[in-house]
Amino acid sequence: MENYKKLVDAIQSLEVDFQKFYEKGQSAAGTRLRKGLSDLKKLSQDVRNDIQKVKVERKTKA
Repeated sequence: MENYKKLVDAIQSLEVDFQKFYEKGQSAAGTRLRKGLSDLKKLSQDVRNDIQKVKVERKTKA
């Protein structure tokens, strides 16, 4: 669940830059968004790996 909280926090942290980029036209915010989305992708992959690990552990216990 810790990775889930990190994932939610990462998404929420991008909100300001989304507004700055799309509503105010700030190009630098777009660069930060791309970086943040790249980090989000990595974090999402970590969550996917954790899920798979738990599934395998549960299957071996059964």
